[in-house]
Amino acid sequence: MGGDAAPEMVLAGLELAAERHPGAKFLLIGDEARLTPLLATHPRARAACLLRHSAEAIAGDMKPTLALRMRGASMRMAIDAVAAGEADGVVSAGNTGALMALAKIVIKTLPEIDRPALAAIAPSARGDVVMLDLGANVQCDARNLVEFAIMGDAFARAVLGLPSPTIGLLNVGSEELKGDDRVRQAAEVLRADSGINFHGFVEGHDIATGTVDVVVTDGFTGNVALKTGEGALKLMRDLLRQVFTSSVPARLGYLLARPRIIEGMGRKLGLPTERVVVKSHGGADAMSFAHAVDVGMDMVTHGFTQQIRTGLARVSTQALPSVAT
Repeated sequence: MGGDAAPEMVLAGLELAAERHPGAKFLLIGDEARLTPLLATHPRARAACLLRHSAEAIAGDMKPTLALRMRGASMRMAIDAVAAGEADGVVSAGNTGALMALAKIVIKTLPEIDRPALAAIAPSARGDVVMLDLGANVQCDARNLVEFAIMGDAFARAVLGLPSPTIGLLNVGSEELKGDDRVRQAAEVLRADSGINFHGFVEGHDIATGTVDVVVTDGFTGNVALKTGEGALKLMRDLLRQVFTSSVPARLGYLLARPRIIEGMGRKLGLPTERVVVKSHGGADAMSFAHAVDVGMDMVTHGFTQQIRTGLARVSTQALPSVAT
């Protein structure tokens, strides 16, 4: 029931996801009166879904503290189902703060993880780039950055299928002496980890050029970088629309290019909890939501949480001091 265009967008997305993953089963939780007619128009989703009624939905602007009290809300029931082992993971386009709070309290984060993080897949000149954290943690220390790097490495392996993804720490320069203590301390730990393909420091322009496969930063910087990139992509889309609608041949070119343009703008986010939790963009369309389901399926299939445990076992972050930002 979450997302700007829900629940229609969710059902259309599940129709695509059911076609891509014929053996998958979905526990669909929401208002039965609204969902049943929609399922009738999406035969693949109807065959793959078990519908569970929930009369309540967490609003997009609701504070997490209030959302935690709504035990009958569709998002809470979905989280409860995952915690109880009824499902392997949850995908939601609803309230991000509420989803994170519920996931952390009900499902709980991995014991070795100090803080959860938001990760996204962004486009670049070389292909997909994983970015984290994107707003879950405004202030981070060296320990957090190391953990984010391990999470990003596991995410890129599980979702992008990269055998040895390159990891970069976002900084004000690429030189080793640049940045504050927390960034330099995190870099020292990552350089010593033989299981991580650590590239070193990267700058803002390296995100779009695809210098590394995973960009690691604190939540404040990551969120600003993400929103700046989204604004640039929206501007590019609007400019392209103006060009493509200037004549009849241009309109034909726009129709042919539109699916790829939209695909490049989609983003999906995941949370490193005990089980898989994927946050789809609140403004997602059916294609973007289906991509979010793809991410969840990949994370489950390729043992995302176990890969994080393996990575953390290699690196002792206990010795890292907490550095105030």
